Amino acid sequence: MAFGRGPRTPHTGTTGTTTTTTGTTRGDRPSIFNPILSLLNIFVWISSVIVLGIAAYEIHQFKKYYDAYPGARIVYILVIAVFTVAFFLLSFLLHPRPGYTLLFNLIFSYLWLVSVVFAAQSWSSRHVARKWHAMEAFTFIAFFGLFFNTLYAWWQQHRATVPTRTTTAAVV
Repeated sequence: MAFGRGPRTPHTGTTGTTTTTTGTTRGDRPSIFNPILSLLNIFVWISSVIVLGIAAYEIHQFKKYYDAYPGARIVYILVIAVFTVAFFLLSFLLHPRPGYTLLFNLIFSYLWLVSVVFAAQSWSSRHVARKWHAMEAFTFIAFFGLFFNTLYAWWQQHRATVPTRTTTAAVV
């Protein structure tokens, strides 16, 4: 009787002569990967905070010294980092619910994939500042953390829908 649920009781068939007991589903069992999922969520949040700081600093410096529009790519990366920092705190509350987590991680993983592509196209040369390479690296970390979160959430949702065993016994 964990978390307020009552014990599982056997179900009686329509004729009353058989008893069907369904074992616990795989989704009811505690998973060993939940600490890993929480750790990946923390890595994604920290890397998005770092990307947010670097991108905001660079946009501020660009506007301060050049008094011009810094470009759509870095603004996109900044906006995705802000959304991730703001909304990713919800993932700590939603991770026990695989259906919501899957959709949440899938949306954010595609947004970060575009950020990785923008960062790789813009700042992969040798002649850019190290902080641009750092921002590129942390966008990469955020994307792969979200990618593995998406795979785990899909696996957890699939595992929750497949029962492990069903036994039928005759009642004498």
